[in-house]
Amino acid sequence: MKILYTVQRYGSQIVGGSEAACRHFSEELVRRGHDVEVMTSCAQSYIDWGDEYTPGTEEINGVIVHRLPVVERRTDELFGPLHGHMMKKPASSPLFEQQRWARLMGPQLQDQRSWLLRNAERFDVAVFMTYLYSTTTAGLPTLANRLPTILQPTAHDEPPVYVSLFQSIFRQPDAFLFFTPEERAIVERIFHIETKGNTVGIGIDQFSPPGDGEQFRREHNLGSAPYLLYVGRLDPSKGVGELMNFFVEMKKRQNNDLMLVLAGDAQIDIPDHPDIRLTGFLTEQGKRDALAGSMALVQSSYFESFSIVLCEAWVQNRPALVQGKCEVLRGQAMRSGGAIPYEGFAEFEASVDFLLQNPEVANQMGLSGHEYVRKNYGWDTVMEGVEEALLLAQSQFATRRHALKR
Repeated sequence: MKILYTVQRYGSQIVGGSEAACRHFSEELVRRGHDVEVMTSCAQSYIDWGDEYTPGTEEINGVIVHRLPVVERRTDELFGPLHGHMMKKPASSPLFEQQRWARLMGPQLQDQRSWLLRNAERFDVAVFMTYLYSTTTAGLPTLANRLPTILQPTAHDEPPVYVSLFQSIFRQPDAFLFFTPEERAIVERIFHIETKGNTVGIGIDQFSPPGDGEQFRREHNLGSAPYLLYVGRLDPSKGVGELMNFFVEMKKRQNNDLMLVLAGDAQIDIPDHPDIRLTGFLTEQGKRDALAGSMALVQSSYFESFSIVLCEAWVQNRPALVQGKCEVLRGQAMRSGGAIPYEGFAEFEASVDFLLQNPEVANQMGLSGHEYVRKNYGWDTVMEGVEEALLLAQSQFATRRHALKR
């Protein structure tokens, strides 16, 4: 099958859940014999969408990647005030404000519509990754009546999803791909639709070299102290500021050698605290090493449609603390037995104390999480669901076309 993926950014250097998922799905589909092409931007940063990759076409691990230049960079001066205003009443903002907001959200790609129309007939199915960005809000309506389409929304219960222009976007695809049952329930509740498609999760590499926690400790001069680990984007939307505040407050109240290790590129100020360490970006093996050496992973985000790094922690047999106000993370924790949800400082502190004082239980939680990943997120299992959705989209599209001809 010839498949087109559209996504806002693409590349191994891109730190972002939906972008990483798109890359993994695309490469796995190629390994299963499909022809996969990706239309994306030349940007590395989602902050301003500045072009950093060269426009044009390249092949990455068997995937043909088409990069279009960004014609309008996002700026805080233009986007910030409008976004703040819109998020106060996202469902009731005037249509012209919504359209301007969607355009400024970006990335606005040069000749995106004409590229899609010119190339549409080469593909059997188009898959749009993430609902929020212009690659979907402009791309999906362009192709919805020209070939079968799938929306993989990576949706959270967050203010942007309530912007009313998305009501039409979510009614256009022939099928959906969801990461979790909670994500599917969120979409059906907010948009009042009965979705067709599959809940597939994402495949997790369970056969790569195991992590070496001692190696990570040596590289980052951590000694033998236990540490909590955060991996991902260090920006306010991921709850990292709250996590750091909780940790600093906890250290004022407790006399222990626990540390907080932050792995990622910082978009916010990091407290000057002797027990908080910033590693910067980690390689895949470095991430495995960091997870293997940790007491527990902390997934602090309020808005997730799936957490790859949570599953990666479980592959290394480590437990996790997760933001309990995120429906998706709470669901993953409850189904796996591998994580403790927390809400607020008191529950965070109590959960950390529990893991510190009960290392055998913590280890068993990690093993439970590992078994959950093994049963649910092997690539063969995931891709069977994806391929079924691809066929469903074709069938639904054919049914729509037949109905229009009557």
